[in-house]
Amino acid sequence: MSRAANQNKEKEVRRYYEALYRAWGAQHWWPAESRFEIIVGAYLTQNTAWTNVERALAKLRADGLLTVEGIRQVSLLRFERLIRSSGYFRRKAKRLKTFIAFLDAEYNGSLDRLFAQPTNDLRQQLLSLNGVGPETADSILLYAGNHPVFVVDAYTRRILERHNILPAKTTYQDIRTLFERALTPIAEHPPHDNGAERLASDIRGVSHSPSPMSTAPRTAVAQVYNEMHGLIVGVGKHYCKKSRPMCEGCPLQSFLPVTRPQN
Repeated sequence: MSRAANQNKEKEVRRYYEALYRAWGAQHWWPAESRFEIIVGAYLTQNTAWTNVERALAKLRADGLLTVEGIRQVSLLRFERLIRSSGYFRRKAKRLKTFIAFLDAEYNGSLDRLFAQPTNDLRQQLLSLNGVGPETADSILLYAGNHPVFVVDAYTRRILERHNILPAKTTYQDIRTLFERALTPIAEHPPHDNGAERLASDIRGVSHSPSPMSTAPRTAVAQVYNEMHGLIVGVGKHYCKKSRPMCEGCPLQSFLPVTRPQN
């Protein structure tokens, strides 16, 4: 692909960010009370809806177990019962126990030490853990660790394909690179959340009430990546659905190609 073609795609992604942010504003995604809650949520959200994850997190929180020490000490059987709503609960319980073992062995149980590592080094360490793929690793890095990496999910792929920006078979890394190159300049002059173009239905993407983690200090670049991922999740949940897209009213409707594939 030519440099000019890449630049056009980056420009398009920037336009998407600006349109979505004007329409929906700050998303306060990912909602969480602590960095560790984000890590647990990143594991639990694999192959399930967020509502199921919220139920599991609520049970862990109610039992005082939503901490490194809590997961370290809880028995595997009890842990499995508490996160049952998230699906694949036995697998996820073992994987989270594996993460704690890694944190203890490599960083003496300290999230501060973990997230102080260089981004690429830490990413490779996370990817070496059982059950951690690129999306999970990058979610942990961005939302819990304030590392400037863009999270690519199924919604991102779906929107890019339907808008004829990138084909379905594009690699995770190529998509991530496109978004990071496109969005980094926005950090210097972010758009204002003035609500001027809010939708009549008042859908706000995946907007949540501010939480300790959604309002925590982070770099300008990480904040932009954070917002774009949340905005894309909102498009995917409300409009760009897997089996039946509902384009009417979507803030990205005007960007659709004339010959959009009917899927």
